Amino acid sequence: MLEINNVSKHYTLKQKIYGNDALKQIDLTIGSGEIVGLFGENGAGKTTLMKCILGFLPYQGQITLDGAPITHSNIERLSFATSEHSLFPNLTAEAHRQFYQEHFPRFIDKRFTGLMDFFELPMHKPLRGFSTGQKNQFEVILALCQGADYILMDEPFAGNDIFNREDFYKVLLGILEPNETILLSTHLIEEVSNFISRAVLIRQGQIVGDVMAAELEESGTPLMAYIKQTYHYSADRVSRALDDITGGEV
Repeated sequence: MLEINNVSKHYTLKQKIYGNDALKQIDLTIGSGEIVGLFGENGAGKTTLMKCILGFLPYQGQITLDGAPITHSNIERLSFATSEHSLFPNLTAEAHRQFYQEHFPRFIDKRFTGLMDFFELPMHKPLRGFSTGQKNQFEVILALCQGADYILMDEPFAGNDIFNREDFYKVLLGILEPNETILLSTHLIEEVSNFISRAVLIRQGQIVGDVMAAELEESGTPLMAYIKQTYHYSADRVSRALDDITGGEV
């Protein structure tokens, strides 16, 4: 179980300009086997939260994995796929595979081969020659094949066409083991609504919503409608903006 207790993250420059923190006393528990969608506006704190979980950023509060702090002794139980392309650009996919096999004893080689075939990615081409979409696909593959129990994905499908994305959700549901947990941050809300088991909403550094997909289905509430309601989205926002801009002369 991944437990986040009273976690705050303060960026000095951001606080000076905007008067708020990146994360404000976040409490969140993610159990084994969940597929959690993390949703929020740009700048809401999604990426910051993931990087705090991974220990990439200092923070206040406590984050534990099965009751233990996340350190070098258990960090291999977490993997991360991001669109920042944290890869070795001069190495081929095959070289990355060998690197991961050497450093992660639980590396899932059969899954790696299958996903490389699914995305039709070249094994012997340096990563610098991959397109942006291919790099994102490859990061997702490495995160899924590392052998981690908790797989964090931050906008992993940027630059990918809708057909690849839709098919990949189906493939992912088919390959995940019961103990594997996904924390997925994305703006593609409607695309993943049938994929996730739980939705967590973050706004201005605070958790403002947390609901199981089964609850939404039982109540007949679409995920997008729940998010708009939670964020108090104004349906006439666009028309009001146009009136302000044009003086009502449209």
